[in-house]
Amino acid sequence: MSTTPPRHPRTQELHKAHWRKSSYSGGANDCVEIADLGAHAAVRDSKDLSRSPVIIGRSALDNLLRRYLGGETSVA
Repeated sequence: MSTTPPRHPRTQELHKAHWRKSSYSGGANDCVEIADLGAHAAVRDSKDLSRSPVIIGRSALDNLLRRYLGGETSVA
């Protein structure tokens, strides 16, 4: 098993990524979008696509969502 962390996604991978909008957006451009990049996920503001997306490790995102869906209110 390799201990080398996965490489950070390249810019061209973000341009080709399949972005999904939150189902809570109601079809308007007022929500977040997420793209699955394998070992990473990218999150961006659908109102301002000129800003760079936030890249987060997939395991960290999975942990955040698990805690949120489990009803936890603090991250500490």
